[in-house]
Amino acid sequence: MSEDTICALATAVGGAIGVIRVSGPQALTFSDRLFRGKSGKHLIESPSHSVLFGDAVDSEGNIIDEVLVSVFRNPHSYTGEDSVEFSCHGSRYVIHRILDTLISYGCRQAEPGEYTQRAFLNGKMDLSQAEAVDDLIASTNKATHRMAMSQLRGRFSSALGELRDQLLHLTSLLELELDFSDHEDLEFADRSELRRLSSEVSEHISRLTDSFRAGKAMKEGIPVAIIGKTNVGKSTLLNRLLHDDKAIVSDIHGTTRDVIEDTITIRGVCFRFIDTAGLRETIDTIERLGIERSYEKLSEATIVIWLFDTPPTPSEREEMERRCEGKALLPVYNKVDRGEAELWDGVLCISAKYGQGMDALEERIYELADLPEISENDVIVTNARHYSALTAAQEDMRRVCEGMEMGLSGDLLSEDLRSCIHHLGEIVGGEITPDETLGKIFAEFCVGK
Repeated sequence: MSEDTICALATAVGGAIGVIRVSGPQALTFSDRLFRGKSGKHLIESPSHSVLFGDAVDSEGNIIDEVLVSVFRNPHSYTGEDSVEFSCHGSRYVIHRILDTLISYGCRQAEPGEYTQRAFLNGKMDLSQAEAVDDLIASTNKATHRMAMSQLRGRFSSALGELRDQLLHLTSLLELELDFSDHEDLEFADRSELRRLSSEVSEHISRLTDSFRAGKAMKEGIPVAIIGKTNVGKSTLLNRLLHDDKAIVSDIHGTTRDVIEDTITIRGVCFRFIDTAGLRETIDTIERLGIERSYEKLSEATIVIWLFDTPPTPSEREEMERRCEGKALLPVYNKVDRGEAELWDGVLCISAKYGQGMDALEERIYELADLPEISENDVIVTNARHYSALTAAQEDMRRVCEGMEMGLSGDLLSEDLRSCIHHLGEIVGGEITPDETLGKIFAEFCVGK
């Protein structure tokens, strides 16, 4: 880890207040040169977790701004190093003057995610918790916030730690037998007990792996395609759901020629709605391209809203059900304000133009997502890197369980168990984490984090 002292703006540019972070071996020394306390007290003399009021001054003693300064001494700081935070007014000029002065004293501009990377390297958090910091910043709804908080508080790390302890216990029993292989009558590991423990670990890893589908959907937004013939009210429905005129509404057939996407939150879960081009036979090249994209988006959707304003024929219904096989298909009859129609069970009746039936539609969409209720104590996998490592660990445990049934020797079983421990260890990080992996993870963070 670099021994540089780093500085950066930790808040968004243009706000009323700006917070500038300084962290590293010389954080207190450099900050003390910048700060002139109203009480005459120096930062370098201040205890950890103290807040002082004074002026930020440049190298020539000119006042830049009045500031509040928070002092955090190692190891009791976010990074585990000596750290100082300057709260100043949000003026771009003021912020640049303070940063320039700190850099002139020897600070270096922080790289993206460098504060959190230092926190990880100093043992303040493991790698999965560090990644949760970025997820928490990016959270946009109740579900993603809860998942990020659960991971940040170490729920995922704790679950992996329990699995690792069980695997180490299994491995130690098998390897102890190998140490006494000359004594055939000694068996430290009861095979029936090993099979039971291996099965439990395998099932636990499978539950974590299986949670990725729901976790990924909630993190990225559950894709919902609105599909139907031209002029049935797809764009009107999208605008009604979004409470905004996102899509052009017209009586002219074929107005929507491209895919339009936007998101809304229903009961704390993000849904990504996709308005597609109307389905019909056409010789218009651009409209035909839009229809092709509609079918592409249909294949990506988890939920499909099939919108129509006249009852479909049996063959049309059969065709739509065939295209939506494996997806949640929601048939919706629009323009109910013009009169009822003879429909089959399971069809929702709405008027997108006048807002009739919209609450029932949103409730049905949420039900079709079939998502678990999330609390801060739940462990839901949302990260593709974690999923990849868990999938590899799951394969290791599959070989262990099969090896148990086949009566394989302890050395072969231990090899797969050690591989499983390695893959689980990749998630929380440590000595086995390659530098390029760390670089890729933290490069996605913002500069001040």
